[in-house]
Amino acid sequence: MVKKELEPFREMLLSKRKTVLESIQHIEKDTLNKSQREASGDLSGYSYHMADMATDNFDTEFTLNLASVEQRALYEIDEALKRIEEGTYGDCQSCGKKISPQRLKAVPHTLYCVTCQEKEEKRSKEKG
Repeated sequence: MVKKELEPFREMLLSKRKTVLESIQHIEKDTLNKSQREASGDLSGYSYHMADMATDNFDTEFTLNLASVEQRALYEIDEALKRIEEGTYGDCQSCGKKISPQRLKAVPHTLYCVTCQEKEEKRSKEKG
């Protein structure tokens, strides 16, 4: 792709990157930096009921999983931006063919063309 064609994708990736960073910061601010008591709003000296503690633990684990997903998305976006700089953006990492512009618009951080993505997903299902 020529530089002029890459610019809209770069802008899209930067916008997505900003959104993901804001999401990670929100998760960190609202959940991860609070104790279980602060998160539940119970600042009394009384201990939690075991069911309340389990719920709080589940909520924390769920939030950590969300943060992990967001961190992975940030990594994939950064790698796509790196490929733009290197001149390899839009090339399928499996077969080397060009990824269609429609696919790049839908999933700008993708590594694979539709055919290779389907093969990767099928391979993942067979393993798991």
